[in-house]
Amino acid sequence: MPDIAVCLWFDDQAEEAAALYTSIFPGSRILSTIPYPEGAPGPAGSAMLVTFEINGLEIQALNGGPAFTFSEAVSLVITVDTQEEIDRYWDALLADSGQPSQCGWLKDKFGMSWQITPRGLEEMAAEPERYQRAMTALMGMVKIDIAALEAAADAAPQPA
Repeated sequence: MPDIAVCLWFDDQAEEAAALYTSIFPGSRILSTIPYPEGAPGPAGSAMLVTFEINGLEIQALNGGPAFTFSEAVSLVITVDTQEEIDRYWDALLADSGQPSQCGWLKDKFGMSWQITPRGLEEMAAEPERYQRAMTALMGMVKIDIAALEAAADAAPQPA
């Protein structure tokens, strides 16, 4: 069975990103840093590839130059149990010029998209009417508010 890891392309911020991400998530760590060799496209001796681990997920950060940037087409999803966790990750990832979006999405200061979502949201889909009410509330949120989401889901259906 092959190993599979995520590789994120940065201009020249791979070390900074790996340091930030591993500082935010408990139990995370930087596994290795491989420098550019002489004659390579990057500055010799500077970090070419930083491999780190978040919650058991191996991620590679490549300093590949400005040719490619992140888009919302790829995001990392953080599933949490409490509002306190949502608030903590939200604030940490938005720090230093991140940008909030909608429905629990944000971009960190590097432009990487993240989704911070409460556990149990998918289970609501088993109850279509409850799920519809929750989704309607979710569409109006920037950072997810678990209490408001649950209140909307549990609200009595309006008579037709």
